[in-house]
Amino acid sequence: MRLVMTPLLKALGTCLLALASWAFLTGSSADVFHWDLPAWVPRPAVPADNPMSAAKVELGRHLFYDQRLSANNKMSCASCHHQDKAFTDGLAVAEGITGEKGSRSAMSLANVAYLPVLTWSNPNLTALEVQALIPIFGEHPVEMGLAGKEKELFTRLQADERYQKLFPKAFPVEARQGVHALYSLSTVTKALASFQRSLLSFDSPYDRYQYGGKKDAISAAAKRGEALFFGEKMECYHCHGGFTFTDNIRHSKLPLEERGFHNTGLYNLDGRGAYPSNNPGISEFTGDADDMGKFRTPSLRNIALTAPYMHDGSIATLDQVIRAHYAQAGRAGGTATGPSPMRSSLISGFEVSEQEVNDLIAFLNALTDLRFVHNPR
Repeated sequence: MRLVMTPLLKALGTCLLALASWAFLTGSSADVFHWDLPAWVPRPAVPADNPMSAAKVELGRHLFYDQRLSANNKMSCASCHHQDKAFTDGLAVAEGITGEKGSRSAMSLANVAYLPVLTWSNPNLTALEVQALIPIFGEHPVEMGLAGKEKELFTRLQADERYQKLFPKAFPVEARQGVHALYSLSTVTKALASFQRSLLSFDSPYDRYQYGGKKDAISAAAKRGEALFFGEKMECYHCHGGFTFTDNIRHSKLPLEERGFHNTGLYNLDGRGAYPSNNPGISEFTGDADDMGKFRTPSLRNIALTAPYMHDGSIATLDQVIRAHYAQAGRAGGTATGPSPMRSSLISGFEVSEQEVNDLIAFLNALTDLRFVHNPR
């Protein structure tokens, strides 16, 4: 039987050929990335110039743990972001290869794909591909110390037999353009960003209770703590709401991103709301005096693993966060200078009992995702 090539079949054949050619050029047909997300969580928003792929995530994972991304071959991204601590480091403030300390605490990378801003106080750092340049090449403070040593970095990577396979697989188009396109700041930061976007944490006991219908997944104390958390007495949920437990959110189904920077009254050095000069909040970037002390709201997912707390790691425990900070209308409220006049209107203080503190901490502990912190990927 002879096949008659109708106009429709010809058009279909042309379309399939074009798709096959596009897949060959991009390497996408055999390298689809599968989001490991429950049905109730929307997919993150991904930049058009860095679509997700399994190969890029795998390359980024190796780069994330590679100490050759530092000047002295002793520090990697993972040095400040430990998986067992929900990708923080357990220090009050981060330290670089020279021992120089920064002024802020390393933030958790769990669900960083959903964040519209990526640091405590810089509203201009919105892309993971750009943010990666700061720890690697930044000089104030020095972290990984590779400023001016880009060629040395690429020489190290090119010489590694594993990377000789991983880079072309992750970036087939750049591989055909030559070695300088393949081993570049663009490919390194895109791979790191892709790995970080894969760090998804949505399997805590509270998730199984709230979204999975498992009513025994959390304790009675945690259920009482949930009521306190979402109640008007403590006001926690106003800044730590939504499925990421922060008021900073961006995802594929959200038409406009949401950003939240707040002054919680942590400091009031002069009675007028002053913060330490090395940590003034987003006012450093906006130039607006009213932004003094405003920092990005961190997610409370895995919060039990990310001590010490606040932007400068100045509060050691969750108990102290509740009793000595928020219950006092901001920690400064318990000092001679009194509550900060610049603190958020939501920080008004409250009386709290021993059981209420314990119940709230039980709820916060129920936000710990053990599968995430032990995931071998």
